[in-house]
Amino acid sequence: MLHVHICDNIGDMRTVNFYRLPNGTSPVEEFLDSLTGKQAQKVLWVLQLIEELNEIPRQYFKKLVDSEGIWEVRIQFGNDIFRLFGFFDGGTLLILTNGFAKKTQKTPMQVIALAVRRKEEYLSRRKKS
Repeated sequence: MLHVHICDNIGDMRTVNFYRLPNGTSPVEEFLDSLTGKQAQKVLWVLQLIEELNEIPRQYFKKLVDSEGIWEVRIQFGNDIFRLFGFFDGGTLLILTNGFAKKTQKTPMQVIALAVRRKEEYLSRRKKS
């Protein structure tokens, strides 16, 4: 199993965390585990850019239009295209909810809807604690 440790938040830098289901599993970790080592390395490199750069090129990270605050992490490795989705909890904490290998031009709406549902569940769970 691939374990990801991304450095701690320093100043205004962003921190990337993975959403966890109520049972403790992480859909993003499971997605990363399904990739080859080199594919996963490229994903982690892009996540490091998101944490460390003040301005991230749109080719790697952009806010989705009309998506209730969902952001898309964009990764291309050779002919393979991957997308991770997430949201900000506060100004600098990015919570990644799900990922998939992109096979068509348009992102399936159910993938974005899943990110929105997980965002709502995360925020309601956080309010209770």
